[in-house]
Amino acid sequence: MSLAVKTNFPDYQTAPIQNNFNPYADNGGSVVAIAGDDYVVIGADTRLSAGFSIYTRDQSKLFPLSNTTVLGCSGCWCDTLTLTRILKSRMQMYQQEHNKTMSTTACAQMLSTMLYYKRFFPYYISNVLVGLDAEGRGCVYSYDPIGHCEKRTYRAGGSAGALLQPLLDNQIGQKNMLNVKEEPVSKERALSIIKDVFISAAERDIYTGDSILINVITKNGIKEETFQLRKD
Repeated sequence: MSLAVKTNFPDYQTAPIQNNFNPYADNGGSVVAIAGDDYVVIGADTRLSAGFSIYTRDQSKLFPLSNTTVLGCSGCWCDTLTLTRILKSRMQMYQQEHNKTMSTTACAQMLSTMLYYKRFFPYYISNVLVGLDAEGRGCVYSYDPIGHCEKRTYRAGGSAGALLQPLLDNQIGQKNMLNVKEEPVSKERALSIIKDVFISAAERDIYTGDSILINVITKNGIKEETFQLRKD
């Protein structure tokens, strides 16, 4: 008679299988904004992709909300469309109720409230809102997913935001630079810097490329221009 005892181990081959549900999709894209004394410049690339697949090379990620306010969005494209549609409808309701256009500052506060309202299932978007304030000065508002708002004079966001922000800190904020004199950034230099940082991003981030759509906001309105990037 064998003294070996048969051990009853569980059958790991029939273990339960875990199913993951991820309702978000990151469609990439980057947004950069620089504000000056009487202007603000915002640029975003036009590539819409997922993974290694490019859906389109000509998709604008800038949404004019008024003659002095523009919202730049990158990330989940369906969330972008939903948020901008609601935002535009609320601005239209404000226009009809108060018989005036919502200011950039009020629009920035409203966007913060809208994002906080969705804090338990936030929009998967990187938002940068720019415009002119009541004094005609340029301003840039950046947000986290649940609505925390920060007002700055320059900001980068999106898939290449972590790469572009240090470059803006150096060129605009003049950080880590010695023996430099702080001077206002001209509109022409802001345009040049935005083009340079996007060229840098296209070399390092596969979700940023094709071309840049740039909006220049002044007291005379919004002027658009494009700049070509690498296509691969």
